Amino acid sequence: MKNYHYFSENEENLKSDPSTYVFNYKDHKFTFKTDNGVFSKKFIDFGSYTMLNYFKPNQLEGDILDVGCGYGPIGIILSVLHNKKVTMVDINERALGLAKENIRINGVQNVNVFKSNVYENVPETMKFASIVTNPPIRAGKKVIYDIFDGAYQRLLPNGELWVVIQKKQGAPSTKTHLESVFGNCEVVGKESGYFILKSVR
Repeated sequence: MKNYHYFSENEENLKSDPSTYVFNYKDHKFTFKTDNGVFSKKFIDFGSYTMLNYFKPNQLEGDILDVGCGYGPIGIILSVLHNKKVTMVDINERALGLAKENIRINGVQNVNVFKSNVYENVPETMKFASIVTNPPIRAGKKVIYDIFDGAYQRLLPNGELWVVIQKKQGAPSTKTHLESVFGNCEVVGKESGYFILKSVR
């Protein structure tokens, strides 16, 4: 597999240098352990922060899937804020180890995480009310569009795909592609060049 930095299967050749930061958000205190070889290791990135600000769980009874979860900030925070069961997946083994550690550190009971290259280990029989993703841009267009396309079959009827992406990284073309897959795509919000897009199955 080509090395995509944080979107790669393992980081055995990258020296570990773990660190921890605290993120205070909406009357909750979250602590996240990070390391070299994971996305946004110093603090939660602005795209994820923007997603958290705009995301609203729909009215369906169902769980949330976080695709490309990294060390777990989006999934863990959404679980706490909205009292939802969250499944998180990533291919980066170091990130997965950190995500498991962060679930423990934050005392979250209804989040599980496992290794999956996009939806490879997420069976189509698993259906979600919401799928969220801050897609790994460096992984390339094919991987990103696989995330978008595979979401449709893993959403409940009226389930929602939420995407955060920068305008300069292809937000307009992403919106067009999501419209072709789902028949709809709403720009829920924009902040500093980041678009929050939502498509409904």
